[in-house]
This record gives sequence, structure tokens and C-alpha cells, in this order.
Amino acid sequence: MSADRSPEPSRLYDPAGRGSLAPYAVSEVQSGGRAFDEAEHPYRGCFQRDRDRILHCSSFRRLDFKTQVFVPHEHDHFRTRLTHTLEVAQIGRDLGRALGLNEDLIEAVALGHDLGHPPFGHAGEAALDELMAAAGGFEHNRQSLRVVEYLEHPYPHFRGLNLTRVVRKCLAKHTTPWDTPVFQQLAEGAEGLEAPLEGRLVDLADEIAYTSADLDDALAAGWVGADQLGELALWRRAWDAAEAEFPDARAIHKRIRATKTVLSIMADDVIVTTRANIEQLGIDSVEAALRAGWRGVAFSRQMLKDVHEVQQFLLVNVYQHPDALAKDREARRLIRGLFSAYEGAPKHLPKRYQQRIEADGLQRVICDYIAGMTDRFCRQAHTEVCS
Repeated sequence: MSADRSPEPSRLYDPAGRGSLAPYAVSEVQSGGRAFDEAEHPYRGCFQRDRDRILHCSSFRRLDFKTQVFVPHEHDHFRTRLTHTLEVAQIGRDLGRALGLNEDLIEAVALGHDLGHPPFGHAGEAALDELMAAAGGFEHNRQSLRVVEYLEHPYPHFRGLNLTRVVRKCLAKHTTPWDTPVFQQLAEGAEGLEAPLEGRLVDLADEIAYTSADLDDALAAGWVGADQLGELALWRRAWDAAEAEFPDARAIHKRIRATKTVLSIMADDVIVTTRANIEQLGIDSVEAALRAGWRGVAFSRQMLKDVHEVQQFLLVNVYQHPDALAKDREARRLIRGLFSAYEGAPKHLPKRYQQRIEADGLQRVICDYIAGMTDRFCRQAHTEVCS
């Protein structure tokens, strides 16, 4: 081969190469494969392909108009479910790089972790769970799996995105104080795999992202004031750091720096604590990491206490704010009304959903359809079907 010729396509990517990965990080050859065999890509690894399949699916794009906490696009700067997802991916990759974990796996899991979230945030999830009580319930982690394994259908020979088993396992195991891992209904074909450190890291990146962002959005909305946050140990540390670094700055700039520092303090703690855990637990392989479970990647005890304090503050002052509760009631009304209307007249469902009723059951089909809606489409559908 002459020096100026490109290598053969099959050699552009080495799936067995670990590069800078730590010995306890998941490599490409440990992905568990796919439910449906596919030829390897000449220059993209399997986790890169998983990431891209999630990034380009319609469910991902719809996250832009789904509520995180504040109604999307009511204010130009409030987080949406999509911007939250991107923040989780960015935080996860940074933490993963610092710890020698597989960034591509982390990014794929982070981008897919909220695909199953319905419109109107956790109020929408609660409403669907109530409506589906006699038909298996509803939980957004389980729905995320359903999205990637069944509801997305871009390929002619199989349903779903055909993601690697380890990515699907991480999605099934996703858990934060507000999420329930899908232990009972794990991804098909992934039962033999435990979630690795990369999956647990996404859990913590999710916590870091929403804890800091919800503080930021609540301050911007005027639902809480910086003076109220003085009772929180984590905020005091962040505010003191902002004061020390920018003593002559305007209050708004100190507030902005403090909210960003809240994120940094949590992220730094995860790195320091996880490194110590890896050493103390003797985690020197993927197998050892799996045995360690949640003890591998973690907050320190003190940080866990401080984060919990912030989350309790957010629960009382933000998630249960009168304006938030009013929006939640409205969300439940819209979803209940729309669900009932489709039950009474399935003809209002799109044809492709009507065709699934015999196989999946009417309630599950309705649930799938509503869960995939954006906030604005749900409002529009309610107006059209329930008027």
C-alpha cells in the first residue's frame, strides 16, 4: 500500500482498542452485542452508533417541547427536557473522562435516559400511571426502553433502534431520587448484564444537572430568592466561593457564579469520592466494577447529605410552589381528558396506532401516543378531540 492511500474501511476503527480507558471501563467488545446482528461500521464504534441513533430519532427531537420543571418556552432561558438531557450528557462526559470511563457509552445513555418522559414533566407521568393502573402502570424509565426497543421504527426489518445490550441495561437501571429502575422488566436480551460504572455515573450526572439547574431556573423565575438559599450548606459554599473570587461583582453575577459552582462542587466530589472508592474496593476490571454496584460511583456521605438538603428545599419551594401545582393540575386535566376521549373513540388515534390496538391493547396504545406528545401538541390534541 502506498503511503498516501487510505486504510481499508474495516481497519478504520478498532473495536478492541481501549485507548485511554481505565481497566474497569466498558470497552466496545464488552457491549453485549445487539438483538439483531449488524455489520460493524468502518469508523464508528458501537456506542457512537447508539448515541447517533438516539440523537437522530424523533423521540429525542420532541424533548425540546417537553417540560423539565418550568413550562418550555414560557421564558427563553428555562430548561426544557431536551436542554436538561444535553446538560446530563456534557456533565457525564466530563466526569467519565476524569475517571477513565467510556465517554461514548456515557453519552449514549445520557441522551436516551429521558426519551420516555411524557408531556408536562412528572405531573404527566403521575397522570398516566394512574390511568394505566389496571393495565401495567406507567414509568418513564420503562417507557424509555419501550421507545428504543419498539416505538421507534426506522429500520425495515426490525422494530426499535437495536441498541447494544449494555446501553439498554443502563437505561433499565437508571435511578435517581425521582426515578425507579426497571428491575422487573429489563431490556430483552440484556438480563445477563449488570449496569457498569458508566451507567451509575449517568445517574449522578442527572442529579447534578437537575439540582443545579432547578436552582438556577427558580431564581430566574423569582420563585425563590438568594437570601432563602443561605440555609443550605451547599449554596453557602458556592456563594462564599463566588464572593471570594469576585468580591466587587454585581449581585446577579455572584448569583450566576454560585449556581455554576454548585454544579462544580458536586462534580468534584463525585470524582474524588469515586477515585477513592475504586482504590478501596479494589476495582480493577469491569467484573469488579459490576460487583461493587452503586458503591463504585458515588457522592461522599457529606455531599449526599448536602444534596438531599437542596433537593428537599426544591421540593417544598419549587416543585410544590403554588404556580407549579396549578400547572400540574392543568396537566392532569388535559391528559385525563385526552385519554378518556381516545378510549371512547379510538378512531381519533392515528392509523398506525389504531393498527396496534389488537396486539398491544387499547390503553397501552393510548398511553404510548400521549407519552410521546410534546406539551403543545397535547394541548392542541385536547382542543381538537375533547371540544
